[in-house]
Amino acid sequence: MSDFLWNRPEDEPAATLLMAHGAGAPMDSAFMEKLAGALADEGIAVARFEFAYMAGRRTGGSKRPPPRADRLIGEFQTALQTLLADASGPLLLGGKSMGGRVAAMLGGGGSLPQRVRGICCFGYPFHPTGKPDAEWRLSPLQESKRPVLILQGDRDPFGSKAELDAVTLPGHVSLTYLEDGNHDFGPRGKSPATLDGNIRSAAGAVAAFAASLRD
Repeated sequence: MSDFLWNRPEDEPAATLLMAHGAGAPMDSAFMEKLAGALADEGIAVARFEFAYMAGRRTGGSKRPPPRADRLIGEFQTALQTLLADASGPLLLGGKSMGGRVAAMLGGGGSLPQRVRGICCFGYPFHPTGKPDAEWRLSPLQESKRPVLILQGDRDPFGSKAELDAVTLPGHVSLTYLEDGNHDFGPRGKSPATLDGNIRSAAGAVAAFAASLRD
């Protein structure tokens, strides 16, 4: 799990993002590849890692469902401790969907290093897919001790813009919407938006977020 997959900008990075994958796709999925590349283009270094259940699939392990999100906090913490020795400068924690949720949970802990400046959630799973009447997963966001940036598709079935317009989030949580985007930021074919454009917009928002957190 401590084997990072790196994307680095050509110049000194403004920050390094420790990024976890979602529940069902690995750290080198097409989405993660595109996103990490776009972030590096914006001056953000990205260190991707895999939780043990996902890494096990690479060696013939069963495709069992992931553990509960709270049971993955320790693995994220271990990856962070490794990264502290591998990267200098300010750090961000984040991830795709479930990975972002775990990052936000870790952000609520009391022993985060000062170098960790914020949390980035790419497609936050506010509720089970297509079930807005289920209990919303707001606690990790409310309890985070660091600023949180959420990058969310307008049409995300885990929490759409129409649904979120009726929700009050804490002041330390900000939302950036990706035009007509689904959970992977992809728009419909009739939309003027594009997947690559939405991913670039998300990366630009992260770079601006990192800049806002500088001392």
